[in-house]
Amino acid sequence: MAQRINGWVRDLMRRIRSDKGMTTSEYAVGTIAACAFAAVLYKVVTSQPVMSALQSLLKDALDAKF
Repeated sequence: MAQRINGWVRDLMRRIRSDKGMTTSEYAVGTIAACAFAAVLYKVVTSQPVMSALQSLLKDALDAKF
């Protein structure tokens, strides 16, 4: 009985781990989503309010008294 269960679990894990059936379009959609996120993040970080906050933070860190 234990061998039958182990065989079933092994077969199930092999099916879960398999990349069989993956298509290039799925990878392309993931790449486009990552690029879109990077573009939005770049726009946010280079916006004037965020740049001012980062500059202020760096200035305060560099001017810290020890």
